[in-house]
Amino acid sequence: MSESANRIVQKLWSYCSVLRDDGLSYQDYLEQLTFLLFLKMADERAALTDEDQPIPEGYRWSDLSRPEMEGVALEQHYIKTLKTLGQQGGMLGLVFEKAQNKIQDPAKLRRLIVELIGKEDWSSMSADVKGDAYEGLLEKNAEDVKGGAGQYFTPRALIVAMVECLQPQPGELIVDPACGTGGFLLAAHEYLKDHNKLDRDQKKHLRYDALRGVELVPNVSRLCAMNLFLHGIGPDDATRDPPIKTDDALRNEPGTHAQVVLTNPPFGRKSSITVVNEQGETDRETLTYNRPDFWTTTSNKQLNFVQHIKSLLAIHGRAAVVVPDNVLFEGGAGETVRRNLLHECDVHTVLRLPTGLFYAQGVKANVIFFDRKPGAKEPWTKQVWFFDLRTNKHFTLKTKRMAGGDLAEFVECYKPGQRNKRKATWSEEKPDGRWRAYTYDEIIQRDKVSLDIFWLRDESLEDSADLPDPHILAEEIADDLRSALAQMEDVLGDLQARANRPA
Repeated sequence: MSESANRIVQKLWSYCSVLRDDGLSYQDYLEQLTFLLFLKMADERAALTDEDQPIPEGYRWSDLSRPEMEGVALEQHYIKTLKTLGQQGGMLGLVFEKAQNKIQDPAKLRRLIVELIGKEDWSSMSADVKGDAYEGLLEKNAEDVKGGAGQYFTPRALIVAMVECLQPQPGELIVDPACGTGGFLLAAHEYLKDHNKLDRDQKKHLRYDALRGVELVPNVSRLCAMNLFLHGIGPDDATRDPPIKTDDALRNEPGTHAQVVLTNPPFGRKSSITVVNEQGETDRETLTYNRPDFWTTTSNKQLNFVQHIKSLLAIHGRAAVVVPDNVLFEGGAGETVRRNLLHECDVHTVLRLPTGLFYAQGVKANVIFFDRKPGAKEPWTKQVWFFDLRTNKHFTLKTKRMAGGDLAEFVECYKPGQRNKRKATWSEEKPDGRWRAYTYDEIIQRDKVSLDIFWLRDESLEDSADLPDPHILAEEIADDLRSALAQMEDVLGDLQARANRPA
């Protein structure tokens, strides 16, 4: 992060502790910043260009920041502004949908408007500075694990490596069906700008049409929309569709097909809804999707996302998807999905990720890379290359975060754009090599067609002197326990739902 961006993050974030005393969460604070930043930037842009701004008269930044706007008058006008803008179309409607004032003290709202946001000239900053500052705030929000926001944040180093492997090209449609705050879409945007000399039409396509995301949670989709907006992505009025849609991506078959899909779907294993009966009693029911394009019906959210991504891809489209371990070995629906995926797509790469990467606890994850292919009698997958970045690797979010260099060997082995030149680093003579291939026949003969494959000697099991630091070991044990507990909660929830159904 640049020095300018870091200064802004520290300035804005320092005020959060003041508002925390009033019961405002990090997420609530970031939302209020989002609303006010959008208004301030629209005002600045209109002043620079002398063009009409998309904000209706009476509800603009200049209306909120007038010297006489204080106390109850400010609070009431702010509430009315949020409600009015939430009823607009385009980016306005997306950013302000169901927006509410969470700052109860008008004096503190006034200070946020006048001193913290009002004194910065946002339009004079480059998109990199504004974007980096906002992403810095998002990351601080993700660190607030108790608030649950961390589930939306994928480590930057991993995102960049996945994008480098897929090499998005100008003119392609790039989609994230579980986009969170937009990390994958931004990394793809950055890659396209840095690796291509774009002409005018390509720049226009990149801004308005190249990137699309779907996010289930309204509060998160607004953060994503603002994140993209600050990076110069998407329209600033209602004449074009915004790049982000608030919806359940799994609800329907995709209407358009993408050349590139990059995503880290939610980690929760079960899809469920809360049902409220006439007496006001609540119950959770498992949610399954009736999708004719799916190979199997299941309430396992990750398996549904894998099936959805296959449908979302255009023929010869390519995907990189973060999935938990259970997607690689689970029987039943899991085996059905893997068999069909190996047959109908070229599943060419699996990256086994280390623990300690995600704010969501208890997660052991992988990245599956596959290309969709046309219908054929013979399976498209010939061999799957595995890179084990988990065995004997230890990362934490606080003391040893993953950096780009930690994934450099994987990207080199992957050979982006030259997969036919791959060479294994493992052999009988080099048993510590992390990169090796298994043929389709070898995999299809494994129990449940499991892709949960590892071969490296775990040094910590054999040499007590080589054990990781006690706090890292304790974190890994706690992660395993949380993962097991989450699975038990899923089972218990299903049993309770069945028991409560009428006979």
